[in-house]
Amino acid sequence: MIQPPIHLRRSVLYVPASNDKALAKLASLSCDAVVIDLEDSVAPSEKGVAREKLAGIFAPPPAGVREMVVRINALSSEWGADDLAAAVACAPDGILLPKVETPRDVLDAADMLDDSDAPENLLLWAMIETPRAVLNIGAIAELGRNAASRLSCLVAGTNDLVAMTGVLATPDRRYLMPWLMQMVLAARAGGLDILDGVSNDFRDLEALAADCGQALAMGFDGKTLIHPAQIGPAEAAFSPSPAALAEAERIVAAFALPENAGKGAIGLDGRMVELLHRAQAERLLAKAAMIAK
Repeated sequence: MIQPPIHLRRSVLYVPASNDKALAKLASLSCDAVVIDLEDSVAPSEKGVAREKLAGIFAPPPAGVREMVVRINALSSEWGADDLAAAVACAPDGILLPKVETPRDVLDAADMLDDSDAPENLLLWAMIETPRAVLNIGAIAELGRNAASRLSCLVAGTNDLVAMTGVLATPDRRYLMPWLMQMVLAARAGGLDILDGVSNDFRDLEALAADCGQALAMGFDGKTLIHPAQIGPAEAAFSPSPAALAEAERIVAAFALPENAGKGAIGLDGRMVELLHRAQAERLLAKAAMIAK
């Protein structure tokens, strides 16, 4: 399994580029990443105006937000190419591509970024929100092994999947879970981060916490959000617990003992611990250090 670079993407908030009130609050938010949205949350009549606001949003980017990403409209739409050009000019950390269905959708965007001389650290995120995308998830995620694709993160678009398939959206997401697990498996194979879809009732924080706990158990790295009130519960769920940190420290310390030098597996408290567990522990500790900054 490829280990992706360590990012903090516990809480990723969508903010419509057309919503001045929401944009004004960005500097006061503690979320790990913000997605400035030009797509679903912006009406067709407002697309052009929203795009024109990008330059002001990024001049300069809000302090305190670790990653700033722009979700453009699909490149196949009448707005997509102009959205991409405007986003590149703002130098965000990433561009979120909606309705990705094949590897070609990602590669075409990467080619356009290369042609526009976009910096190599401008990454692509991909929405997995259609039946075709789920069927092609392995090939899409495989692009994570190719730095030229710029692909860094997959985002589950659960609302679109529900709408397109007619699957019943139960509170426990039992009918979505097979597809979500498929996304996680593919992301790990490609060395990508993977974010869970949104919880629609932003007033029901208990339901959000349950979703986050479920997503964490499935292997997701974080949660996409639609309201600032959801940031705290998401970050609490996806932050390492004190017990997990203590265990990680014990594993790293045990492998560092002189008698364990060069060993691929050691005994710790009556159980076998392998090098892969040390790698997991080191990543957990590195993530905790990033959170503490």
